[in-house]
This record gives sequence, structure tokens and C-alpha cells, in this order.
Amino acid sequence: MTYFRIKFTLKGIYPVFCIILLSITQNTAAQPVYASRYKTVFTKPPANVPTAKTPDAPLAGNGDLGLTFGGDPGNLQLYFGKNDFWRAYPVYPGGGIALPGGLDLSIPALKGADYNAEQLLDKALIHAVFKKEALQVTVNSWVAATNNTVVIEISTNKSLTLHPRLWAAEGNTSINSNGKTGSVVWVTRSFENTPLLEWPCHVALAMHIQGNNGSNEKTITVVPGRKTIITVTVYTNNDRKDWLEGAIQQAASLTPDGVQNMYNAHEQWWRAFWERSEVQVDDPVIEKYYYASQYLFACTSRGNKFAPGIWGPFITKDSTAWGGDYHLNYNYQAPYWAAYSSNYIDLTDNYDQPLLDYMNKGYQHARELLQVKGIYYPVGIGPKGLCTTRWPLTPDEMLLRYGTTENMIDSGYKFLGQKINAVFGAANMLMRFYSTYDAGYAARIYPYLLACADFWSDYLKWENGRYVIYMDHYGEVMPNLRNKGQWRQQLGDFNSTLSLGLVKMLFKGIIEVSSFLKKDGARQEKWQHIVSHLSAFPVGKNGDRTSLQSVERSPNERLGQPTGLSRVSIHGLILPGGVCGPVTDPAFNAILLNDVAHWKDHMQHPGEWGNTLNNGFETCFPGAVRVGYNPDTILQQLKDRIALQSLPNGWITQGGGGIETLSAVPMTINEMLLQSYEGVIRIFPNWNHKKDARFKKLRAYGAFVVSSSLQKGRIESVTILSEKGRTCVIENPWPGKTVQLIVKGKKPALLSGNPLSFNTTKNELITLRPK
Repeated sequence: MTYFRIKFTLKGIYPVFCIILLSITQNTAAQPVYASRYKTVFTKPPANVPTAKTPDAPLAGNGDLGLTFGGDPGNLQLYFGKNDFWRAYPVYPGGGIALPGGLDLSIPALKGADYNAEQLLDKALIHAVFKKEALQVTVNSWVAATNNTVVIEISTNKSLTLHPRLWAAEGNTSINSNGKTGSVVWVTRSFENTPLLEWPCHVALAMHIQGNNGSNEKTITVVPGRKTIITVTVYTNNDRKDWLEGAIQQAASLTPDGVQNMYNAHEQWWRAFWERSEVQVDDPVIEKYYYASQYLFACTSRGNKFAPGIWGPFITKDSTAWGGDYHLNYNYQAPYWAAYSSNYIDLTDNYDQPLLDYMNKGYQHARELLQVKGIYYPVGIGPKGLCTTRWPLTPDEMLLRYGTTENMIDSGYKFLGQKINAVFGAANMLMRFYSTYDAGYAARIYPYLLACADFWSDYLKWENGRYVIYMDHYGEVMPNLRNKGQWRQQLGDFNSTLSLGLVKMLFKGIIEVSSFLKKDGARQEKWQHIVSHLSAFPVGKNGDRTSLQSVERSPNERLGQPTGLSRVSIHGLILPGGVCGPVTDPAFNAILLNDVAHWKDHMQHPGEWGNTLNNGFETCFPGAVRVGYNPDTILQQLKDRIALQSLPNGWITQGGGGIETLSAVPMTINEMLLQSYEGVIRIFPNWNHKKDARFKKLRAYGAFVVSSSLQKGRIESVTILSEKGRTCVIENPWPGKTVQLIVKGKKPALLSGNPLSFNTTKNELITLRPK
């Protein structure tokens, strides 16, 4: 087995880490998944744990329960986060997702030891080895993929003692308890009976120790040749009614054989996950972050559990930034964007429920605050109909935090001048619908889409032969300590590109879904009239060239100038809006492409392309791909951005949020290799054909799963699985050539022209090759 190593140092305090490529041994019984080539290596303890944002520690998770591996060899500090453990209070700080607790492992013999830990992406395992003189201790930690249990396995070459301390976080009005039942030590944390708390939440952590040669649960003797296993089972009252008893029973039942069976299921789940899709682009830096991002997203989201907030389950303290909530003006939606094309549809099952749960309040907001039909959502919500974004409850606190005593703006809710949040939430629903054409899913989301359409049918104004949008703001407009209460002077945006794009996306989408479901056909004429007569996207002269304007007009003079395409406009027009592109309107796409070409004009140093250090990393790079910008430049700028601001666990960070960046690299690469958002499949549409690449089982709109390879400048073949038997439209991968359409058991058909169009049947596997 061979390997090579690429080493580079990240900015700031973060440790050096490596990219390891392992050769694939041929003719083995079970070939390693491609992701097994990559892992992250830590040579120093984490420096940013605990934190209100993204930790820099090794991470593991099962999409519901997360493990942050903090501390140093002499005192390991393991933090357990849970996507469904919330303090359901409508104001942050204080409200939002909360920390259940953790486990401290004091190992005096390892004080000052060398630190080495690996985050193994393919196995979802944290493998740590600590050395001090002749002593070597190995700690393997993983979060069971199919159980609510964290497993820590400890082995040593010399006898030592360690002292575990299981703890639940305290404060912030929580109620705590602890105890021991048989061999299980447990702690609990609860939020209940607090004024304005919308629902109670309880969590139990139950620890069981196997292979303990010590006298009690407070001291463990680890001896050579015998592994010590510590399990911590975590349940909330959202998992089961008997959350404490269930955690204790589950912990007590875990024998060594039971742990092994749990690991077998864990390994099987992750292998199946990695086999669902694959990309190879012969660039170890890009591939490493592609797979690290997919790993972290799978650790963060599981379809049958609560949706993750801004920081996922990697919570290391209460009152994380923005309450760790579901921020609806892009943060909540963005982490899922790559999952659709990456064929991880089931990991997105949890996305819709919070939006559906808030509908009753959304109707009330629209009726009482704007006197219109449909639903109107604030900027931030949580699970189970929770609003997380109320203004501070007292004028004094409002004055302290925002510079004004007006704490009843919009009846005390933070809408921040934006009407588009509910429709922004619909974007992911439409992405999934187009990707699957699943009738059950369409029926589930249709009432939400209809409520959004009712709102905008009522809110839009018809003026001079077009529909216009008043008072829906391109950015957040709110009081703060700088504007001294003068924030209302910034209200008045007219025809924001964000709003125009997302509203067009909505009405195009509901026409498609209503036709698919055969519902509300009589309403389609009105909806189509809105699509056809919505105001044009504003542009103007920027020097000697035409550029996009953020809004048609605004009290904010900068927004009313043609300053070019930026991340907020991309949301409405390109991703997730999907209403612009080279097929939809080539002339307008050329304007956007030219705007992207001028992003470099604003760079101070490498890595700032697209101004993505604060927000927009997950938006600007795939947006540049979709408009057709030079792929080699995009990849180089992407690598510069990664080197400028990322963590050793593979998480690329930005100032304004957390898990949304996990979609950035996968979405960028997927869009380079396969596009379908204008109803036409494109193979390697924005890739340098002089560079080899391949992909397997990426998902395209129309419910098609596609594989292809590019070798020595030539697309070899295209394989398409048609899940729903829809008509397939594809740009001819071999322009000017006749194409063979091959289906097993049938005579090959010949296709010509561009694009190619052909009928398919359900679950039919099709191969295209040049004649």
C-alpha cells in the first residue's frame, strides 16, 4: 500500500493537518469507498472549544446526536449536542438550541502527552493516539449511526487510571438531577415551567463502563490487552416519553457483543451512504473538502429526526450565535442544497416540518400585520411552531442591545423588513420535488406552496402592465446601536432582485406541482400571468458595462446602483431561485457572467473572491459555475478561500453562520459535472475537458440518477436511471454526432440533434454512447 502526503498550514491558531491518499488494493472482496482516501489529522488539541460558533475539534455524529472531541490528552472534554434539545423561548440569547452536557476524562498519566487525532471520514470515527515517553493510549470514539449512543473505546500499552465525570450543563433556568441505577450513572437537564416557554424539553445522559478494573465508576483502571469501553446514551422527551428510563435501560443493555453489533450497523450505514454517489476530479485538495463536507452534513442531518440549526449538533455551550435557530433568509436552507444533487434525499426529510409547523402563526402574521392572505414568516423560527426571533421583552433591554426602546416593532417579531422568508423556505421544497417527482412529497408540501402563492397573489401590486414589489428588502433593515433609532430611513426597497427571483421561482413551481397533482387548474392562469408579467430584473450602466442592480430603487443609494451580481441576488436569481441561466435568457446571463468576472476587482488578497468571508461562500461559488465562469479560475479561487479560512476538521467557516458552508464545495463540484435546473441535463457543463473527471449516481431534475466519465478530453458514456419514467431532455454530450441509446433487452436507438429528447419508463436504466 502506498501513500503521499500534502501538508499545508491553516491561517491563525489552527494546527497543521494532512491529506492522506491511500492506494486501492485491487481484487479485494470489498473495495474501499472512495471517501476512505481522505481523513483529517490533528496534531494539537482544539483551541476553540467551547465556542458559540463552529468548534475546531474532531467531530462525529449521526444527524441527531453530535460529539465534539475537545480537551487535551490529560483532560479530554467530550461535548454532546442534540438537534432536538431546545430551550423553547422566543428571544435569544437565552432561547434556542441548548447544550445537554458532556463527559470529562481525566488521565493524569497523559498530562503533557503528544496529541494526534484523526477524523476518519469513511468510518465516521475519531481515532486518537496519545504518547508520553513509553506510554501510548488509543481512544476511538464514534456516534452510533443507528442508535442514540456515543462509544469511547480506550486501550493502552501500560496500566493507567482515568477518572470519568459525566455532567449536564447547568443554568439558563434549567433543572438538573443526577443518580446511579445499577451500573449506570446518569444526569438530566430540563427546561420547563418558565414563563413564555412554548414547550418543555428534557434530556438524559446515561453512562455505562465495560472493562473497568477499578473499584467504582469514578476511577477506571485500563490495562494492556483489555479494551475499556464507555458508552453514553442520550435521549430527550422528543425521542421517547420515558426519556430517562429509556436511556438507563439502553445503557445497561450494552454488552461488548451489543457494542460490536452496534458498530457493525454503524459501519454498514456509512458504507451505504458513501456508495450513494461519488465524484473524482483528480485534485486532492478539492476532493478532500468535498468528502469532508459530505461527512459533516451526514453527521449533522438525519431525515427522521429534528432538523439541524445553524451549528448542527456540535453545540458546546448555551446561547450560541443567533440561538442556533432556523434562520430563514438563507442559513436554514443552504446546508441542504448539495444533498439533492448528491443523491442524499433521505437526509433532507427533516427540512419541511418546522416550516409546516409554523403555518398557523404565519397565517396570523399575514392577516394581522399586513392584512393579506397566506403566510408571512419572521427571520428566525425553531421546531414545533416556535418563533425564536422576538425583540427583547422590555424597552430597557431593547435600548441596551439595539439603541431604541421600541421593542414592539411588528408586534414584537423580527421580520427585519423582509416579506420573502416563507418563499425562501419553499425553494428547497421545489428543489426536492424537481429531483424526485414524488407524488407523496408533492402532496405534503402543496398546502405550504399554496399559502405562499396566496400571500404573493395578494401582496403584489399591478402597475403599468407589470407586477411590482414594495417594501420587501434586499437586506435586513433593523435598529442597532449605530443608527440610533434612524433605521426607518432605510425602509423602502422597490423590486429587490432577491424578491423578484424567488417570487418567480414560487409561481413557476406551484404551476408545475399543481399540474402534477391535478389540483387548482383554474388558478394557473393567474399564476402564469404573474410569471409572465413580473417586473424585469433591474440592470444599469456601471461605467462602460451593464451590471445588475440589487434593487430597482432604494433609500440606500448603494443598493440602487448597478454594482453587479452578489450573494443575495444569487439567492433569488440562480441558487436556489433557479430562474436564470444560459438557456433561460442568454443575454441576461451574459450580464451576470460579466459581473462575476469583476469580482476579482474587489479582492485585497487571495481567498476574498466573491466577498465570501462573512457570508455567501455556499452561494457565490456554485453561482459562478451556473452562469458559466471559467472553471479553472473557480477551482483556484475555491482553494484560496479554503486556505484562508477553514478549520482542521474540514469545516470551511464564514462570519455569518455555520453548517450552510457544508454545501459549498459539493454543490460547486456537482454543478461543474452535472446540471439540470432549466429542465435540460448537461454533462460536464462547466469543466475543463482537458482534465479527467468522473461522477457516479448524481441526481438530476426529472428524477434521473446520472453517471459519466471524462477521460483524455472525451466523454466516454452517460448512464441514466429514470426513477419515474419521465421524458429526458439532455444536451448532446457529443455535439454534432449521432448518439446510441441503449436499454437492456431492446434494440439500440439512434438520436441526433441538440438537445436530445427521449421517453423513458419507470426504473429504466439507459446508456448513451456516441455512434
